[in-house]
Amino acid sequence: MLKSPDVKPISASAAHVLGDICREGVGYDALLPVVRLLLHHNRLLPFLTAVAALELENTQEANTIFRGNSLATRCIDDMMKIVGRSYLTVTLKPVLNEIFESIKTCEIDPVKLKEGDNVEVNKENLQGYVQKVFTSITQSSSSCPPLMCDVFRSLRQLASKRFPADPHVQYSAVSSFIFLRFFAVAVLSPHTFQLRSHHPDPEISRTLTLISKTIQSLGSWGSLSKNKLSSFKETFMCDFFKLFQEDECIEKVKKFLDEISSNVSKESSGVEDSFVLKEGEIHKRAQGKKRIGKKNFKKRWLRVTNQELSYHKQKGKEALCVIPVKHILGIEKLEESAFNRKNMFQVIHSEKPLYVQASNCVETNSWIEVLSQVSRCNPGRLSTFHLSAYVGGSWLCCKEPNESAPGCKPCTATVLANIQLDIDCDRETERIFSFFSTYRSRLQKMEDVCAGMSVYLGQQEECSAFTIQDPKETFRTIKELGEVLDELQSHHDSKGALTDEPGTIENPIVGKTA
Repeated sequence: MLKSPDVKPISASAAHVLGDICREGVGYDALLPVVRLLLHHNRLLPFLTAVAALELENTQEANTIFRGNSLATRCIDDMMKIVGRSYLTVTLKPVLNEIFESIKTCEIDPVKLKEGDNVEVNKENLQGYVQKVFTSITQSSSSCPPLMCDVFRSLRQLASKRFPADPHVQYSAVSSFIFLRFFAVAVLSPHTFQLRSHHPDPEISRTLTLISKTIQSLGSWGSLSKNKLSSFKETFMCDFFKLFQEDECIEKVKKFLDEISSNVSKESSGVEDSFVLKEGEIHKRAQGKKRIGKKNFKKRWLRVTNQELSYHKQKGKEALCVIPVKHILGIEKLEESAFNRKNMFQVIHSEKPLYVQASNCVETNSWIEVLSQVSRCNPGRLSTFHLSAYVGGSWLCCKEPNESAPGCKPCTATVLANIQLDIDCDRETERIFSFFSTYRSRLQKMEDVCAGMSVYLGQQEECSAFTIQDPKETFRTIKELGEVLDELQSHHDSKGALTDEPGTIENPIVGKTA
């Protein structure tokens, strides 16, 4: 199974073959143990990229991209559910708790209004909830797990390559997953994502449905060039959607999608287009690179792009210092006592830390969020940091005299990507073996199709149930699978089936003892 990402074409891989033979029986449920297995062994990204590329080959129109239930979309869905659970918790749980506990009426369908309901008040309640959910999502990029960001980056590149004439497809490829298949689904059924312990009552469930519908439309980039109101069948939903400033929402969605799918990663080649993420006026402490000169604070223009952090004497002037994003090792706040200044943060990189003072606490948090997000995938990010500065021969926070000493406090967990996934690979491979054994006859049929002449002659009617791009390579994979399955089955057979009655000496009951 672990060789699957390297097999070309990907349809000839063991993982794809498993999805093919189980599709008519259990759908794509058989792929969950494959996703977990590949995830544990750090082999999931190349597999998802390959199956997504295969699906795009068969997609004829940009506006239908990743809309169906396919092997690729199911695998990506499973990945998001596994690695994105904590992301959903920090992003949606606070506002969902408010919705469940405040119990405000949000029904806006005139047909479903109860006696005494005020539709305008309900509309205002619903608008407030939608705005909170939308804001929580679009400001959550720094918490998006790196694996999800890596997958979104691949989807964006593949979509642009497949439909080069469509400038919007790179965004719709990402929004179709992050909004339609992730956030909107979690809002609709929070209990299935462990965001709430119980199923909501009918009234709250109705509120969540209306919020989910609106979020889907606000985040649906596929309808950017159309009138989004056309996505609503109900007149009351059209009227409600008009309350939102669509252009403003589009810009926020675009910025969010850029942030979670930008090309900043361990493998960044530096050849992508540079775009500004944030810039503004700050005060910076001199880094003391020169032996002569005071380490004082100076007003500077700070600029962050997806490739570098730089500061300038004034906006538009040449950079005085440039720090490549890939060199950033951490972004943390700084104690006020370090320089007797508020709203301080530090950029820890390969040289001396850069100490920055923002204009206020909101700006401080904004700078930290942007810089944390853009450097989220950097190798060598620190696990500890110094809360204060190195002044007068020691660190003010821990009094350590060694300037290169490790930090005294754990780094802030701004990125929820380093989740320790408790995956039992033996259990997952046993489930995969069970699926192959159950659908062994389908595997044999697929082998027969590959061996027959019809597939070579392009007579697709006999092999329409399977994806066979390269009959020889697929046949080779199936033969190898058959040998492995037979060998494993022989081990099962050699142990012998437990035919004796439970509770006998031959078949004892293993459990609690007296």
